[in-house]
Amino acid sequence: MAVAASALKAQQARMRVIAENIANADSTAKTPGGDPYRRQVPVFQTARIDGANGVKLAEVRPDQKDFDLEYDPSNPAADAKGYVKKPNVDGLIEAFDLREAQRAYEANLNVIETARAMEARTLDLLKK
Repeated sequence: MAVAASALKAQQARMRVIAENIANADSTAKTPGGDPYRRQVPVFQTARIDGANGVKLAEVRPDQKDFDLEYDPSNPAADAKGYVKKPNVDGLIEAFDLREAQRAYEANLNVIETARAMEARTLDLLKK
């Protein structure tokens, strides 16, 4: 159960990072020609938990993919040529990542519920 609980915690952190990416998908820089929000990517690593290998969020790294450029000379964030850098966040990718994180979370929740049911059944058998 501890391993599944570590996975729940890791997927919850992943969903928070994805939500931040989605929230900033349409933001622009605060200064002309500046860089906008850069997509964040969660990085996981194994962690020893009760003698087994679990998982934890090791760090959140910025995605180094290039920014998209959009011609909008009226935008306050536009550079001298009139181009505005847009965040390197793709809403479709974020939606897929979010769905995958939700499914992994649900699967680990099912593992915990199944383990609890098995423990309860074992206790019932021992009482007899």
